Amino acid sequence: MPLIDEAVNAINKELEVKNGARDRALISSRTITRYAANAIRALHRGERDIASESLGAGRAMAEETRRELAQHPELYWSGYVQDSQKELAEAYFVTAFIEGERVPSADDIGVENVPYLNGMAEAASEMRRYVLDTIRRGSADAIRDAERILGLMDEVYSALITVDFPDALTGGLRRTTDALRAVLERTRGDLTLTIRQSQLEQALREYKV
Repeated sequence: MPLIDEAVNAINKELEVKNGARDRALISSRTITRYAANAIRALHRGERDIASESLGAGRAMAEETRRELAQHPELYWSGYVQDSQKELAEAYFVTAFIEGERVPSADDIGVENVPYLNGMAEAASEMRRYVLDTIRRGSADAIRDAERILGLMDEVYSALITVDFPDALTGGLRRTTDALRAVLERTRGDLTLTIRQSQLEQALREYKV
């Protein structure tokens, strides 16, 4: 039988390795989240190159974190790692929505299924800001773009309400989807009002002519 000191020392060494991995994962997760936020902010400003660079850096770090935590699954599946993946997925979806690109898969982004779905829901809610900024421009093209985005928000909501599993499996997706529904309805109302006002203004101009 091992001596007490030997047994404790062996466990201490394992925990020291695990603690180092945890510290690095915390830093990486915060950095990934920052990259994702920077990408979304750049997209709203029309700074596509900056957004693309931030997305690439975030994805590379997410892959590195996955490799480093391969021997520590309990750390990989912890809240902070999965939350950072959710933020990265959100940024990728916002990019796809704004740019009119193909929606990426979880493998494309390098994230797990649950943060992928929650990121999709939060990205759809984030698009309310884009719709409001777009309709402020007031042009016919802007209105059409806002309608396109609203259609995507509706499509995301319709798809996510079919994911009917306990919150323990989906990371609280149901609550996130319910929040999206409220955002979707407010956005639909704002856009509808804008379209009606535009139609009225056009009718008045034609009447005066």
